[in-house]
Amino acid sequence: MADSPRRLYSADPKAGYLAAKVEIEAAIARVLESGTYIHGRELAAFETEFAAFLGAGGCAGVANGTDAIELALRALGIGPGDRVATVANTVTATVAAIVATGAEPVYVEIESDTMLMSPAALAEALRADGARRIRAVVPVHLYGQACDMPAIVELARAHGAKVLEDCAQAHGATVAGRVAGTWGDLASFSFYPTKNLGALGDGGAVVGGDATALERVRRLRQYGWRTRYVSDEHGRNSRLDELQAAILRARLPRLAAENASRGQLAARYAALLAGAPLQLPVVAPGRTHVWHQFVVRTPRRDALRATLEEQGIFCGVLYPVPVYRQPGYAAEVGRPQTERACAEVLSLPLHPGIAPADVERVAAAVRSALHA
Repeated sequence: MADSPRRLYSADPKAGYLAAKVEIEAAIARVLESGTYIHGRELAAFETEFAAFLGAGGCAGVANGTDAIELALRALGIGPGDRVATVANTVTATVAAIVATGAEPVYVEIESDTMLMSPAALAEALRADGARRIRAVVPVHLYGQACDMPAIVELARAHGAKVLEDCAQAHGATVAGRVAGTWGDLASFSFYPTKNLGALGDGGAVVGGDATALERVRRLRQYGWRTRYVSDEHGRNSRLDELQAAILRARLPRLAAENASRGQLAARYAALLAGAPLQLPVVAPGRTHVWHQFVVRTPRRDALRATLEEQGIFCGVLYPVPVYRQPGYAAEVGRPQTERACAEVLSLPLHPGIAPADVERVAAAVRSALHA
């Protein structure tokens, strides 16, 4: 009897470990032998190396991507009574972080093709904000593609609003030749294990060129301390530990090559699925996509997903419900393009453990299911 085809998943946290197994295990051993496990040399080195990779002015490691958004907003002066513009087709964490500062989220409509924040819709939201209570804009670089940052930054600056880029899914993406995370006042990153640059646990960072704001993030991540055991302000424990920093250092030199490999697999998907009755990803001119997800769209999403699962192909849905439709964040908002995207998106398997033969298998299964 022939062996059953192996199961394929839209994301596989173990794949990143296996791709850099030797380097990661050496990094872990180095930390264990050092005797320093919090805020030591590994963190300092990673912060320097990651900032250099992005071309950013500086970096402050924190415990996770959600904390990165919240602490960055707080460092930029955002708090109770303020409003923060973002999108609703994102993971709840983006909005949870905004709410944690005491600010109110304002949901901006997305572009129908890229599914990223629409500059035209942002302009409309800012025009309607006569009292200028929108004090920050959080564009989400979704699926591996950066938003239209030149337009978003120009609009925000004209309104007197800060810009915090949510780069959790866009490590190394560019727009207009400039890396995501270097456009705004600050940027937040997540190193969740399935990210293009992932840790083996939680991790996050705030990057940017505003040295004063970054220094405040460093205080906020450790109880508001400027001097040890003396809190200058209310902070918290949000530290990127030495083990995760060392693991990220081990994986960072591979990031550009792994992003390029993702691009090759995405191009193969696009070629194999050309002409199929579904919407393929759209890459806007002047941008480089790092393919954190290969997201297709079809009104038959749920049926297609179920059929693929029967064949051992497990696809993700990022994200099925707009944040403002979720009970914990319910709001009287309607964004037609956002809701349509959430109802149609499906992430096909794409990660460091996927081979070209796997892409061909998935594409053939998709075509067969859609023509059934």
